[in-house]
Amino acid sequence: MWNLEIPDHEVELQAIHAQGSGGQHVNKVATAIHLRFDIAASSLPEKIKERLLVLSDQRINKDGIIIIKAQRFRSQEMNREDALQRLGEMIQAVTKTPKKRRKTKPGRSSQKKRLDKKTQHGQKKRLRKRVEE
Repeated sequence: MWNLEIPDHEVELQAIHAQGSGGQHVNKVATAIHLRFDIAASSLPEKIKERLLVLSDQRINKDGIIIIKAQRFRSQEMNREDALQRLGEMIQAVTKTPKKRRKTKPGRSSQKKRLDKKTQHGQKKRLRKRVEE
């Protein structure tokens, strides 16, 4: 498990107007947060950078910049925390190495069951045929 810390100067946070309904308050106050994080210019280890760039996530644009828009809460501070937490979760998800898959073969009894079921199904079909005298 990696113990990663992202310096503040690598994350660009910008307050913007939130979308949607909210009455008069929403037009006056910029409560939503627009987070931008450049993967290539970051101080993350190369392995993690590669995994992030390979991710097929719509929040990562073709230039390798993670863009997260947080507008879940009504306060700017809570949206800032939410955006940073979502960035952390995204990076944390790629730090875990995927479990290697081991090939397995079906057991002898399961093979026998499959073949028995196949013969039963064939017999059922044969019994449905027209009887010839």
